[in-house]
Amino acid sequence: MNLAVLFKRKEKQIVQWMANHSILLLRISIGIIFFWFGVLKFFPQTSSAEDLAARTLDKITFQQIPNNISIIILAAWECFIGIGMIIGRARRITLVLLFLQMIGTILPVFFFPNETFVYIPFVPSMEGQYILKNLIIIAAAIVLGATIRGGAIIANSPIALKAKKEEKEKLEKLKISN
Repeated sequence: MNLAVLFKRKEKQIVQWMANHSILLLRISIGIIFFWFGVLKFFPQTSSAEDLAARTLDKITFQQIPNNISIIILAAWECFIGIGMIIGRARRITLVLLFLQMIGTILPVFFFPNETFVYIPFVPSMEGQYILKNLIIIAAAIVLGATIRGGAIIANSPIALKAKKEEKEKLEKLKISN
């Protein structure tokens, strides 16, 4: 057997494995991160984001909720997201909680630009980098959201193209009927 054929066969197997497992691994890895970071917030001074999160929560609650309580609420919120992602139940609610939390995590860029950037807007500080990496979580959550109604990653090109064509035709029929 020639090396190119062997490589193609192995690549096809690996790509199929990735298609079969990527959504699960993505969901669980996001869940672990949220749960881990949420648990840290239950213990004062253990989360590197605690101070910035507390000041952001202060601003969005108009200082109506004491910091020690708002951080506990945020910790529980993040743990709920983490558990929801890990166990894969209540995915719609979990994703809504995640997207709302992501809005909150981006706010320091606007509330505290001198802390989130070394040179506004091109050189983020360590805190800014911590916040901007959440764009990856947002994109990953969009991918997970696309699977809520049965969407999937399909490794086989002809099948994927056929499914995409059928979906486009259904959407066009919906547009015509509306």
